[in-house]
Amino acid sequence: MRAFLSALGIAIGIAAMVAVVGISSSSGAELDRTLSALGTNLLTVQPGDTILGEEAELPLEAEAMIERVDGVERVSAVGRVDGAKVYRSEKIPEAQTNGLVAYAARESLPGTVGATLADGVWLNAATGAHPAVVLGADAAGRLGIGAAGPGTQILVGGVRFTVIGILDPVPLAAELDSAVLLGWPAATRWLGYDQHATTVWTRSVESRLAAVRELLPATANPAAPHEVEVARPSDALAAKQATSQAFAGLLLGVGAVALLVGGVGVANTMVISVLERRPEIGLRRALGATRGQIRLQFLAESLLLSALGGAGGVLLGVAVTAGYATYQLWPWVIPPWAVGGGLAATLIIGGVAGLYPAVRAARLAPTAALSTP
Repeated sequence: MRAFLSALGIAIGIAAMVAVVGISSSSGAELDRTLSALGTNLLTVQPGDTILGEEAELPLEAEAMIERVDGVERVSAVGRVDGAKVYRSEKIPEAQTNGLVAYAARESLPGTVGATLADGVWLNAATGAHPAVVLGADAAGRLGIGAAGPGTQILVGGVRFTVIGILDPVPLAAELDSAVLLGWPAATRWLGYDQHATTVWTRSVESRLAAVRELLPATANPAAPHEVEVARPSDALAAKQATSQAFAGLLLGVGAVALLVGGVGVANTMVISVLERRPEIGLRRALGATRGQIRLQFLAESLLLSALGGAGGVLLGVAVTAGYATYQLWPWVIPPWAVGGGLAATLIIGGVAGLYPAVRAARLAPTAALSTP
């Protein structure tokens, strides 16, 4: 039992390290897959602040001017409809808006930002001119609208709109998850929308992306390019992944501490084993075993104990990684260096932990060992 618990300490440390590396690598693989599917050539153009610190505004011609930039392949936009509060029904208290925002949206929005529909249909030339809305994934949840959402009516700015679709989460445009999206003409007609875009998305030729990014501020607002902010949404995802990797490094350190504690446990087990097996050591020495053979015996036992714990830890770490990645619908990835490094670490820990007990056992005199009760 003592040997099992010592090996378990090693296993926990290795499992923690392998799982941390595996989950971090799986998360990175999911990010790579997402970016490969959605692309890294998406840019956002938004109004910044004026010199006086007030919120700036994009010109009405911003979209048309951006479309003419060499290298831009696709343009779409949304415009925030100020004052248009969203409620599930008239009976909801006025203060309970659920943080939802109403946006006028272009028909080309899904194809530009990579949005997909979980249910229903997207706005078109016909529905975009009538009181119809598409809800973001979070917006549908906050309004209590589930799979049977299309056909439900909600209040937007005091006007009844019919839900015709619900979006899946949009990784590159997270603000759309809590949005209530209606057609540009409908927002103008029913809610008095001023038609100024608040976010313009562009898809550009990958090789021209840097040049397009430089041109966008002056193109979107020639009179005040300093009032325009341009960003690449995929950079935010990459930064998030970098943060996750930093946190993974911290957890890796915790796993290393657990491994060190396991090594101390192995050393303790081997020291006690030497004390308990002194008659055996004396008998072997009396029968002709050399000091080197005694050292090798106890060192081999220490290495075997650590190796068993390490192998169990690797299997446990792989199982945890596979389980978590499957639950998150990620591809699960275990870097070979994590498995090899984990096993190598256990052998080093086992060797260091067993060195002193092995030397101590080899130094026992046969007569002194045999006389031990």
